[in-house]
Amino acid sequence: MKAKIDADTCIGCGLCVTTCPEVYKMEDDKAVVFVSAVPKGAEENCQKAADECPVTAIVVTK
Repeated sequence: MKAKIDADTCIGCGLCVTTCPEVYKMEDDKAVVFVSAVPKGAEENCQKAADECPVTAIVVTK
């Protein structure tokens, strides 16, 4: 599973970082993915962060 954030769409709300800090972090005023692949055990929270993103900036692929 991989995650990607569209930096142009991200509003920097931080919800994804709170939901899944194993995958997302804040960099300046935007969220970024800092792992190449979602770690085992973090898949559910990673998908939850994508589903709850208020501007749908996160895409998760399996």
